[in-house]
Amino acid sequence: MIKFLDLQNINSQYSNELKQAAFEVIDSGWYLLGERVKTFEKELSAFIGTNHAVACANGLDALRLIIKAYVELGVFCEGDEIIVPANTYIATILAITDNNLKPVFVEPNIDTYNIDISLIEEKITSKTKAILIVHLYGRVCWSDQLKSIAIKNNLKIIEDNAQAIGADWNGIKTGGLGDASGFSFYPGKNLGALGDSGAVTTNDAKLAEAVRTLANYGSAQKYVNEYQGVNSRMDEIQAAFLSIKLKHLNEETLIRREVAKNYCENIKNENIVLPNSSSKEIVYSESSQHVWHLFVIRCEKRDKLIAYLSSKGIQTLIHYPIPPHKQNAYKEYNHLSLPITERIHKEVLSLPISPVIKLEEINYIVETINSYNV
Repeated sequence: MIKFLDLQNINSQYSNELKQAAFEVIDSGWYLLGERVKTFEKELSAFIGTNHAVACANGLDALRLIIKAYVELGVFCEGDEIIVPANTYIATILAITDNNLKPVFVEPNIDTYNIDISLIEEKITSKTKAILIVHLYGRVCWSDQLKSIAIKNNLKIIEDNAQAIGADWNGIKTGGLGDASGFSFYPGKNLGALGDSGAVTTNDAKLAEAVRTLANYGSAQKYVNEYQGVNSRMDEIQAAFLSIKLKHLNEETLIRREVAKNYCENIKNENIVLPNSSSKEIVYSESSQHVWHLFVIRCEKRDKLIAYLSSKGIQTLIHYPIPPHKQNAYKEYNHLSLPITERIHKEVLSLPISPVIKLEEINYIVETINSYNV
């Protein structure tokens, strides 16, 4: 079986370094809010190119904390609206509603799966305070038009960069394009911890301070609480692991790009919709470089394709089978009709892609898909 994602193999590349780091943290006797976290925050901010990085417990908390910090700073208030892509993972929506703000769903572009920037402005009202973009599947979502819309309407741009660390637009890393960005270091991400972890990056010193304080029970000084905060802290051992793996991220990203290029150039089955019609454009466009957290195809008869690939020893996953507005958790939005989003969620299928996938495995996947008949 070709695994969708072989985490054991990915992490075994750095096994000796990871074990040594674990021993050092254990022996140090300091497990939270220590030097390892501070070091990783400095390394992450340098990598992204922002002035500040604040570590936290997970990717959902990263987005929650950004919005909560803007509320505490008086930038947002309860009932305000945040524009968001309709086809994102539910965590993006949870971060908004958990702060008593309202998500305003915008359809994606069918070719990129990212928010259709041309549809944003018509959704803006007097209550709109931010655009929360998602660099979905590791593909950059940015344009001069997006930035102009935000400036014209005095809106914050928040990036959900959970799937796109290392991607860039005109030389600027995602996570440093907007006003603030949330990262996930869930084990399966391109930069994955060996447990849950996340971070916020920003160039706004006041926002960074508020996020850091909120993540520590609302306390910047022990037993003195400025806000009604939460407990969302990255532990020392995960920070140590992430520092090791961050050193190898660029080379792993190059491998992912080559895998994506191979798929784009060689999958020829007319029943399969590739991420874009041009492999050159999709891997290295003029302005953007994607990082291919996921390689997502579409197929009208997806279930049949899944069964076929499974029978041939190829594991696939669906990201994601149910859009947020059709989830039981958001019954108030179940009535919405978002046909492009709904089509995407019915047809998308993620193929194996990782920095440890072998060329013969890629070739086998390509050959198997090309042999598939509806």
